Amino acid sequence: MPTALTIPADVRKLLAFGSGIGIEIHPDSLEVVVARVRPTGIRVLGRLAIENYATRPAAEWGAVYARFLRSLGVGYLTATVLLPRREVIVRQLSLPGVAAKDLESAIRLQLDLLHPYGEEEIVWGSSPLTHGAVLVGIVRREVMERYRRLFTEAGILVASFTFSAAAMHAAIRVTGKTPTNGNGFVALGRNAAGAVEVYGESPARPVFSAEFTFPPERAAGLALAELRLPPETAPRRLDEILPPPAVNPVENDLSRNALPYATAVAGACPRLAPSANVLPPEHRRSSSRAALIPTLVLAGVVLLAGGFMLFWQNYTQRRYLSELNAEIRKLEPVAARAATLDREIAKARAQAELLDRVRAYTRDDLDALNELTKLIAPPGWTNSIDLNRDSVRIAGSAPDAAPLVKILDSSPLFQNSAPDAIIRAGNGGGENFTIHSSRKVRP
Repeated sequence: MPTALTIPADVRKLLAFGSGIGIEIHPDSLEVVVARVRPTGIRVLGRLAIENYATRPAAEWGAVYARFLRSLGVGYLTATVLLPRREVIVRQLSLPGVAAKDLESAIRLQLDLLHPYGEEEIVWGSSPLTHGAVLVGIVRREVMERYRRLFTEAGILVASFTFSAAAMHAAIRVTGKTPTNGNGFVALGRNAAGAVEVYGESPARPVFSAEFTFPPERAAGLALAELRLPPETAPRRLDEILPPPAVNPVENDLSRNALPYATAVAGACPRLAPSANVLPPEHRRSSSRAALIPTLVLAGVVLLAGGFMLFWQNYTQRRYLSELNAEIRKLEPVAARAATLDREIAKARAQAELLDRVRAYTRDDLDALNELTKLIAPPGWTNSIDLNRDSVRIAGSAPDAAPLVKILDSSPLFQNSAPDAIIRAGNGGGENFTIHSSRKVRP
């Protein structure tokens, strides 16, 4: 089933971004570590030990805790609390092939068989392991409520109650690298009570976590047997398998404070390296600024998408105009040639029409002369005819010249005729005339 642990190591390192507070509960003290995780490394901001918390008023040591956070500039952070080992039942389930959405239902089906509390009300949480395995932590509700009320009275915001195996498993994988690249290991450390704290992983068993009161050599041997690792496998220190901090205060000795450090690192990146959380969802507090990162990233993606859409729209428009202008430039010679051809055709057509008109002039003039010959019949005669495109001037002699004006206007070829001169001939042979007339435009 796909989980956050399947993210490649290089990508996981780039996504490692957050700050966390780890609080380990001891019988007479609280160990507090604040860590800041970045892709460039882990920085431990500070460590605080709150002594005798069980016998002091919660508001008193809660104020000490608040001042400590304010001094580091992380007063907004919520805490991840590591419950005492004796309060938690830890089980591993093998659920190969179960989809992530069905994981909770599959665990609930087996939950009654995983704890000895009978009818007592319980709370539980889980985190994914490799090869389809799941790490499950079970706590009596009465115990969880007792610790929840204690931290609430102290004014401490708690995001998660977890346990050592889940915190170690998550913290190791924040940077995406496992201590032996999946070949298996055993790590030992001392807790505040002086007992031997053992944590290990192997291909045969994804997680082994236990606490022993006998010597480290014997504890290592038992762990190697449980993990089915070769007996000659050399145990390592608990702090050596955790991501090393780039900055660590002197007072934070990881050889003695590995678990609160691991809890802080796991709490800094809960989505990148999830650890089991037995605190019911309705009581989980989330005031970390890191919680805003997905929203800010999403807003940034939306802005980038909007900007890219505007850029792409402008780019496509500019590209379209550029391609259109290129095509126009390619077609401009053809268009210019077409325009030239149009002008030449119009000129040729005009010349043809002119030739047609010129050819018609001769026919019109002959028709006009023929018409005049008919209109000025003998004994009238003409001695001069001045024929223009729009007029004609006639000079000649007739027995009676005055009626010629009306005769000319009655013709379909002439109009607006008028005499220029009519003179009686001296020999009594009639009248000499000069008449002008306008030529009608023929259809």
